[in-house]
Amino acid sequence: MLGYLIALFTIVPAVELVLLIEVGQRIGAVYTVGIVVLTGVLGAFLAKLQGLLTLKRIQDDVNRGVMPAEAMFDGVIILCSGLLLLTPGFVTDFLGFAGLLPFTRRAIKRLLARKASKMIREGRAVSFRTF
Repeated sequence: MLGYLIALFTIVPAVELVLLIEVGQRIGAVYTVGIVVLTGVLGAFLAKLQGLLTLKRIQDDVNRGVMPAEAMFDGVIILCSGLLLLTPGFVTDFLGFAGLLPFTRRAIKRLLARKASKMIREGRAVSFRTF
């Protein structure tokens, strides 16, 4: 877990900074900032749209008496994707858009489900209990 946090808070921002500088040198600072702003605005719009659609699916499932587990998981991925899109950078934007598109979100869910199953099998899953 510590390795993931180190990557998240040091390696990813360093890679993003290098990419932003490189792109800025090739196309200019104004265009680079424009791309970052545009992806942020577009990402926020798509996250809101996908979030509302997912909320509707959750409400429909609850009204039918079905546990909305898959729709709730979609909601978590959409939320995380929206946060990634608000973070300046190209790698985070790519990952954020991947989480907002339904067909790539399905692939992400399968990947996360396999990872969770492996953690459970290996006894590395964490559970919280109330007393």
